[in-house]
Amino acid sequence: MRQCRVYGVVIFTIIIEILLDELISYRRPELHEHMPQLQPNRMKYLIKSGKPAYGVSIQFASADMVEMIGELDFDWIMLDAEHGSITPDNIGPLIMAAEIRGITPIVRPEKNDPAIINKYLDRGAMGVQVPHVNTAEEARAVVQACLYDPKGARGLGGGRMADFGWGSPTTEYVKDANREMLVCVQIEDVAAVENLDEILAVPDIDVFFIGPTDLAQSMGHPGDYGHPDVQKVIKETFDRIHEAGRASGTPGAAEQALKNTAAGILYHYTHIPTFMSAYGRQFMETVGRI
Repeated sequence: MRQCRVYGVVIFTIIIEILLDELISYRRPELHEHMPQLQPNRMKYLIKSGKPAYGVSIQFASADMVEMIGELDFDWIMLDAEHGSITPDNIGPLIMAAEIRGITPIVRPEKNDPAIINKYLDRGAMGVQVPHVNTAEEARAVVQACLYDPKGARGLGGGRMADFGWGSPTTEYVKDANREMLVCVQIEDVAAVENLDEILAVPDIDVFFIGPTDLAQSMGHPGDYGHPDVQKVIKETFDRIHEAGRASGTPGAAEQALKNTAAGILYHYTHIPTFMSAYGRQFMETVGRI
C-alpha cells in the first residue's frame, strides 16, 4: 500500500511538472492572430455577379426579428432608420444578429448626411440605401461618405468594423472596407429622373433604387404608384439604368419580385407587414374568421 502511495505521488509530480512546462512555454497569441476579419458582403457579390439578392426591410429595433429573417435564408436585411425607430444607439445588436445569421446588414439613413451615415457604418452596416438623391452632386456626396480615401472621404475611426484598432493594420482595413461596402442611391423624385444620366455617370455606386411611392407623390399621384403615368416613368427609368449597364433595385412582394427579377432588377426587398398580412389573412381564413 505504501509503495502504491509513493508511485501515486511520483505520477502526480510528473503531471504537475508537465503542466508547468506547458504554462511556461505558452505564448499568448498576438491580437491580430485571432481577431475576425471584415466579413464578405454576400449581397454585393450576388449583384456584381448578375444574380438577384432578396431581403426584408424592418423599421424597429428587434435583433430577434433579424435572426428569424436570416433563418429564412434571405440574403440581406434593410434596417430602415428613415421611416422607423432605428437609430445609431440601437442598431448595433441588429447588425450583430445579421452577422451571426450570415445576412448582409444595409441601413437606410434618415438623410444624405455624412455625419449620420458614418455613425451607422462605424457600427457595422455593410452598405447604405440613401433616400432622395436627386443630382450627381448628391450622389457623389453619398460615395464620399461611404468610402475611404482614395475613393472617398469617410471619417476614419477605430470602430468595431476595424476590430477597434486591434486587428489587421488600418491600411489593410480601409482597402477591405472599400471593397465590401455597398452603395445604393434612391431615385424617387421627378428631379432625380430628370438628372438620371448625370447620376448614372457617378462611379462607385452599386445600385440605383427606384422608390415607387415617393416617385408617385412627386408626380402628383400620392398613394397611387400604379397610375399609368407613374408606371410609364418607372419603366423608362429602369430601362435607362439597365442601358447604362448599372444595377437597379425596387421593393415588392414575392409575385412582384419574381416579375422584377425577370425584368433584370437585382436588388429586392419586401416588408415585415407584408409577411404578417399574407400569413395573418391565411390563418384567419383557415380558422373561419374571414
